[in-house]
Amino acid sequence: DYLKRKDLDRYTALIGKLGLRR
Repeated sequence: DYLKRKDLDRYTALIGKLGLRR
C-alpha cells in the first residue's frame, strides 16, 4: 500500500532521528 509505505518511511525517519539524538 502506498499510504502504508509512506507511513513506514515517516516512522523510519523518526527512528533515525531518535537514533541520531541518542
